[in-house]
Amino acid sequence: MQKSCYKIFTHLCLASVICFTTRGLISVAEEPRALFVEGYAGRVSYRPGEELTLHVSTSAKVFSVEIIRLGAKPESVWSSTSVAGREHSVPEDASSHGCRWPAAVTVKIPDAWRSGYYHVALRARDRGGKFIQMNTRTAEGSCFFVLRPAEPGKASTILLQLSTHTYNAYNSWGGFSLYAFNGRGGNQGHRVSYERPPWSEFGKWEQPFVEWAERNGYTFDFAANGDLESHPEMLKAYRLVLSVGHDEYWSGPMRDNLEKFITDGGNVAFFSGNTCCWQVRSEDEGRALTCYKQNFYVDPVYQKREFKTLSTAWSHYLLKRPENELTGVGFLWGGFHKSHGQFMDGSGAFTVHRPDHWIFEGTGLKRNSEFGGKDTIVGYECDGCELEWRDGLPFPTHKDGTPESFTVLGTAPARWHPADCEWYEKWEIGRTGAACLGLYMRGGTVFTAGTTDWAHGLKGGDPAVERITKNILDRLSK
Repeated sequence: MQKSCYKIFTHLCLASVICFTTRGLISVAEEPRALFVEGYAGRVSYRPGEELTLHVSTSAKVFSVEIIRLGAKPESVWSSTSVAGREHSVPEDASSHGCRWPAAVTVKIPDAWRSGYYHVALRARDRGGKFIQMNTRTAEGSCFFVLRPAEPGKASTILLQLSTHTYNAYNSWGGFSLYAFNGRGGNQGHRVSYERPPWSEFGKWEQPFVEWAERNGYTFDFAANGDLESHPEMLKAYRLVLSVGHDEYWSGPMRDNLEKFITDGGNVAFFSGNTCCWQVRSEDEGRALTCYKQNFYVDPVYQKREFKTLSTAWSHYLLKRPENELTGVGFLWGGFHKSHGQFMDGSGAFTVHRPDHWIFEGTGLKRNSEFGGKDTIVGYECDGCELEWRDGLPFPTHKDGTPESFTVLGTAPARWHPADCEWYEKWEIGRTGAACLGLYMRGGTVFTAGTTDWAHGLKGGDPAVERITKNILDRLSK
C-alpha cells in the first residue's frame, strides 16, 4: 500500500491536517507553541521606599514571581503566583536600546528589606497542546536588582559595590554584547542596555564572598557599579569599599569619585582582577553603557580628540590614566592563569614574599610559601605591575603608574593570550607578567588581590585565604 494523505476535516475553524501511512497517524498541524518567560527590573539599583518594576514577556497566560535576597541563606521576601502574562515583541535594537516592555509587576519596596543582591525568579506552567503533547510544561527565567541601604552606613561601615557593568557588558540578549564571541554573526556591539533580560556573574564570585562574610558575622551594605557615579554621596558613610570578582568596566565619574574617597582617607579592598580595565560611558541616565574597546578609533570622541572620555582600555596611552593609579596593578602586566590556554599547568596559588606584613598575621605563612592552590585563587584574569627583582624579592618599577608606596606581598605568573593583545600596538609581544597581591597608601589604604578568583578560596575554606580576608576587613573597616 502506497503512502497517502487524507483530509478528514474541512471546517473553516479547524485547519488541522492529519496524515496517514501504512503505520498509521503521524502528525497533527496544531502543535503547541514553546513556553517561555523572561524579564528585567526597571532599574539596576533601588532603595527602600521606591517602586520596583518588573518588565516581563511570556507565552503563558499567567506566571509567578518570587523575589529572593541571596546571602548566607536565601531569603524569600515577596511572591505572587498569578500575574497576568503577555508576550511582547523584541525590538531590533534591544541589545543597545532596550526592550521597552511595559511593567507587569510593581512593588513598593518595604523598609524591612535588607540591602543586598535580589534574585527574581520568574516561573510559568501550562498543560501543553490541545490534542498532542498534552503534558505539564514549565519554564523559568530570572532577573535581579541591587538594593541600596535606606540609610547608608547605619548597618555597616563596609560597602560592597557589585560588578553590574561587567554583567551587562557580557550580556548578549537581543544579539549583541561588548564581545564578538557571543554576538550575532560573531560581531561586537559598542552599546549595551540594562533594559533587557540580564546576565549575572554574581554567583561566580560575589555570592561566595557574601555567603562567607555573613556566616562569619560581617554585614555589608550593597550598591551597583553605577551608584558610584549616580550616588557618590553614599561613600562618605563608609570606611571601606569592596570590589569582588570580575570588576572590569568603569566609567570616569565612578573612578573619580572612588579616588576622591581614597584621597580623603577612605579604604578600598579589591578582591578582584581585570579591575577597571575598560572605560565606559553611562548613557540614558544609567540605562545603557557605551564602550568601543579595541575599536577606539570609531568612538565619536576620538574623532573630536576628546581622549579623556575615550571608551577604550584605561591603560591606553591616549587616556594616560592606567588603572594602576587606582588599584596599584593593571591587566597590561597581568593576564591569564589557568585560563585562555595560559599557564594551564599553573599552581593557582600565590607565592608569599613578605610574610611579616600585617595581612599575613596569624596565617603561619613563610617567605616563598604558597597558598590558595587547592581552590585556584589565582585564576581566570589577573592584574599585575612591572617588576624588578632584587635579592629574590619583587619591587615595582613605578613606570606603569603603580603608586610609589605600593608593596608587593605575593605573586603568581600570568600572561595574555596573543589574540587579546594584538590590537594594541604598544604591546610587547610574548611578555609574561604576574598577578600581584599588594597594597599602597594615599590618604586611605588600598589593597588588591590581583585576581578574579580570590573568593574561591573562601568558598573552599582555605585557612590562609580566610585569615587574610579577615585581617583586611577588620583593619580597614574601622
